[in-house]
Amino acid sequence: MLDFLTRKETRSTPVPEGSVPVSASNFLELLNLSGIGTSAAGVNVTIESALGVPAIWAAVNFIGASLAGLPLNVFERDGDDRKRVTDPIAGVLHDAINDECSSFDWRKHLFEQVLTGGRAFTYIERDGAGQAVDLWPLDPTKTKVERRGGRKFYTHRESNGSKTYPAADILDLAFMLTADGLGHRGPIAHHRDSIALAIAATQYGSRFFQGGGVPPFAVTGGFQSSGALKRAGDDLDAAVRKASREQRQALVLPTGLSIEKIGADPDKAQLVELKRFSIEEIARIYSLPPVFLQDLTHGTFSNTEQQDLHFVKHTVKRWAEQFEQELNLKLFGRANRDRFAELNLDGLLRGDFMTRMSGYATSIQNAIQTPNEIRRRENLPAQAHGDDLLIQGATVPLGSQAKGNDNAN
Repeated sequence: MLDFLTRKETRSTPVPEGSVPVSASNFLELLNLSGIGTSAAGVNVTIESALGVPAIWAAVNFIGASLAGLPLNVFERDGDDRKRVTDPIAGVLHDAINDECSSFDWRKHLFEQVLTGGRAFTYIERDGAGQAVDLWPLDPTKTKVERRGGRKFYTHRESNGSKTYPAADILDLAFMLTADGLGHRGPIAHHRDSIALAIAATQYGSRFFQGGGVPPFAVTGGFQSSGALKRAGDDLDAAVRKASREQRQALVLPTGLSIEKIGADPDKAQLVELKRFSIEEIARIYSLPPVFLQDLTHGTFSNTEQQDLHFVKHTVKRWAEQFEQELNLKLFGRANRDRFAELNLDGLLRGDFMTRMSGYATSIQNAIQTPNEIRRRENLPAQAHGDDLLIQGATVPLGSQAKGNDNAN
């Protein structure tokens, strides 16, 4: 994550994350066996530990980067038409939000905050005329959101004090707001039990193989004192680790001692199935088809394509509309209906040449777009007569079609 706060006013509401203890069920206790006779009672879930789960890392990066990579332009309505504008705020949104940060980096950072802690804030710096000139991302752990006189304010805690901003100067994007409209629910904090299961499974697998693939066991025998018991345990633990390093297949036990396995090995605990189930759970949290988390267990050629459509229609569209409406409200005002910012979802086809060309052909042949409009999208120069709308000429009224065989014979 980037730290943009090297400058002035910025920051935002406390995220209900931090170190979240998770009560351990018997299954979690089993998975957290870290050595002979030792167990952990629970798993601490934080944003950092959650990002250590590959499925969460993949989900946050995939959604964030997909939204950050879409073209973000400003348009102005002109009657029933609209035209793209190139004023300063359009440059801020499309190219660089300030002298230190590109639009892509800002949007990726913003959605990463929302998809982990559940909220992201950006301060709008305005000139003397009230026009936005720069945007500055805020740290969502150092700002308090509250109501004063029925209006929403954001108080940012700085090293030399604090500063309060009205809602009109803060871009506020939340994963899910609480009933009062001030707090929020973050996906990691709210689903910490499911995430803890994924973390515990990873930790258990790591400890299992670190111990030479030998599941936790108990040593039994005729111990004469507690000291002898401890020495036997230490000796066997060292022997297991040595056998793992030297790739030995056997352990030598002193006379009278025996080993009894406790707990369960990964196969009987269905560790692989559990990790796959965790991927599906995380996909549900982010409304993301599992194929985008690199899980092709149930993937086929046809349903993978449908999952691709699901991602655009139900995941990207939701975030795009929320983001666009927040920009339009805070940058252009509630009363301004003629100017608006919009993410171009066609950008998702940038790497799909065949689908893009097929769509362009259909658009030109049905007089939806002109050839020059398509060429501009592909960064190609305009051509003569390329601004004319074209349409196929084969569709004619019924009964007026050519009768080429009437005079045959």
